Amino acid sequence: MDFAGHLAVVTGATEGIGRAIAVALGRAGGTVAICARTDAKVRATVEALRQDGVDAIGAPCDVSDPEAVAAFAALVGRERGDARILVNNAGIARLAPLEQLSLADWDAVMATNVRSLFLVTRAFLPGLKRGGGGTIVNVASLAGRNGFEEGTAYCASKHAVLGFSKALMLEVRKHGVRVVAVCPGSVATALMDQQRRFAPNRERILTPEDVADAVIGTLALPGRAMVSELDLRPTNP
Repeated sequence: MDFAGHLAVVTGATEGIGRAIAVALGRAGGTVAICARTDAKVRATVEALRQDGVDAIGAPCDVSDPEAVAAFAALVGRERGDARILVNNAGIARLAPLEQLSLADWDAVMATNVRSLFLVTRAFLPGLKRGGGGTIVNVASLAGRNGFEEGTAYCASKHAVLGFSKALMLEVRKHGVRVVAVCPGSVATALMDQQRRFAPNRERILTPEDVADAVIGTLALPGRAMVSELDLRPTNP
């Protein structure tokens, strides 16, 4: 599909899955607006996208902060207009046995993985409606369906992403807005490297580009069709 004329907003877009999605959308012809916490990483990613011929802008943004999200949304609106695609990708993990998990860690996971979902979607949804529709992609995880040891905060947050996505899909599809929850399994990212319980074969598990390709495929469906949830697993981990 040619995404020319489509503005895509991607959060957590300076590394891993978010960066791969931003690159894929840009190479498919889309205009890309990105954010992440670290200014230097945002600037470096925007420059890399532009060198690849992509119309890209970006700004640092703590997506759990309502004022920062509002400022980012206003910047995108001024510079490029209303989004047609929103990818809520920003996410963190704090993995530890429950008794060793601090309240600060719990709150950080919920703020980045769940609170941000509400704030960012609320900021960009009016523009999606104004434009006659579009697609919201929420990057969840198979941990949103299954638990694993030392993952209470992370698994709870990803279960919340799925619940949010299901309810929002029913609410906004009447406005031509599709909502897709993408649930990757093991992906070769820095987040995978944080955990200690699994030692996957990095030659066999998913890459960020695999997830990006799946996202592009769902976006390329005709407007009358929607994949509401997508489980993506390594074929032979």
